[in-house]
Amino acid sequence: MAGTAPQRTDAEGVDGGVGLTALLVAAARAIETHRHDSLAQDPYAEHFVRAAAACARWPVRIEQVPEGDGDPLWGRFARYFGLRTRVLDDFLLRSARADARQVVLLGAGLDTRAFRLDLPSDRVVFEIDRAGVLAFKQRVLTDLSAAPRVKRVPVPADLRADWVSALTAAGFDPAAPSVWLAEGLLFYLPGPTETHLVDTVDGLTTPGSALAFEAKLEKDLLAYRDSPIYVATREQIGIDLLCLFDKGPRPDSAGELTGRGWSTSMHTPFEFTRRHRRGPLPEPNDALEGNRWVFAHKRRPSR
Repeated sequence: MAGTAPQRTDAEGVDGGVGLTALLVAAARAIETHRHDSLAQDPYAEHFVRAAAACARWPVRIEQVPEGDGDPLWGRFARYFGLRTRVLDDFLLRSARADARQVVLLGAGLDTRAFRLDLPSDRVVFEIDRAGVLAFKQRVLTDLSAAPRVKRVPVPADLRADWVSALTAAGFDPAAPSVWLAEGLLFYLPGPTETHLVDTVDGLTTPGSALAFEAKLEKDLLAYRDSPIYVATREQIGIDLLCLFDKGPRPDSAGELTGRGWSTSMHTPFEFTRRHRRGPLPEPNDALEGNRWVFAHKRRPSR
């Protein structure tokens, strides 16, 4: 496995800090893609992993992992990312086939939904992330001669700065229904930044729009420092997630959306494990037990 190179939380690309976690998710999606009982297919994922020096030795198939599914990182944690990918794929497709004309991926990372999902041909996918991450992704996709299935608009912007101007300049129309994904994003942001982001999404959306995001409910993240998932991620690939997560109190974004007239539902990942009969189930000292997947829909005014 890769060594434990120092992390840079402010790295512009995918070679350190939060950017490196995009490669972790890509490796997990690659492993999921090659499973006989795969929940999600991403044929581009392993190419991202192989294109980055930081993860040249990471596995892209479960058969390359000595402990197989018994490995906390490449078995259980990777299966979690595969499940999350499938659940958010389904959410996005339902929304895009209903009202949403635009898709916005917040902190898009190495997301390839514009290339691999059967979206209606007249939809537009906006991918917001830092310029370095988007540039790395584009280089790999260009080398593969990959073509998106719908119009795809990369939006280089930092979500901690003014990303709204960049999004609207790229052609996003606040008057048209949209679906937004914040996959594995919010817990890296300070609480006030999360609140501002959710407020901004509310202001940029019209009824018929939808939003899905991942939240953490733990009041003390460090209580899970010895969780097998976090230990394996630190020791095997040198990513200390607890150093990257924001340690401040988390806002109740689901409650805030409900108060603004959105219909919201909150779920544990384990609910979807049971539904699909694949994925992680609760364990002792489980870093996943505080994770929640939130689905919100902006309701139309009552007549």
